[in-house]
Amino acid sequence: MARLALEFNKTIKPLLFKKLNYKNIFEVPKITKIVLNMGIGEAKEESKILDKAQEELTLIAGQKAIKTSTKKAIAGFKIRKGMNIGVSATLRNKIMYEFLDRLINIALPRIRDFKGLNSKSFDGNGNFSMGIKEQIIFPEIEYDKIDKVRGLDITICTSALNNTEALELLKAFNMPFENKENN
Repeated sequence: MARLALEFNKTIKPLLFKKLNYKNIFEVPKITKIVLNMGIGEAKEESKILDKAQEELTLIAGQKAIKTSTKKAIAGFKIRKGMNIGVSATLRNKIMYEFLDRLINIALPRIRDFKGLNSKSFDGNGNFSMGIKEQIIFPEIEYDKIDKVRGLDITICTSALNNTEALELLKAFNMPFENKENN
C-alpha cells in the first residue's frame, strides 16, 4: 500500500472526522482520482511531438498516457474533428497516492519562486485544479532528453461536497497552499 494511503486511513481520516463533525466515518471526503492533461497545440502539424509528449506524461504518471482527440472542428485554429492534439492520464488507487506523494514532496518544492498553491482553484464541487508550466520539475524527466518544455494540468477530484471540505482534506495531506496573511 502507498505511504499516503496508509497515512490517510490511520491519521487523516480520524482527524477530519473530528474536525468537520461528521456523524459517520464514511462521510469523510477522500481523493477519488487525479487527472493529468497535456494540451499540445503544435501536434496538428507534426504527430511526432505528440508521441514525445505521451512518452513524457507516461513517465510522470507511472502508467500509460492516452492521446486525446478533438470533439469538433474549429476553423479558426485549423483543427478538424478527430485530430489528436493532447495526452491524458487518469490515476486511481495506489498509483494516484504515489503520484500525489511525489507531487507534494518532490515536484512542487522544485518550482522556481514557489509561494504556494492558490486556495481559490476549487470548482465549487470539491475538485482542485492547478497548472504546471514546466514538466521538468518531476525527477522522472531527464533534462537532456526533452525536446521542448511543456506544461501540464493536474486536477485532483475528491468526494467532498464543497470547497471547504476539499481544502481541509488537501491541507491534511500537507498540500502547500499560500498564506493569505502575507498577501
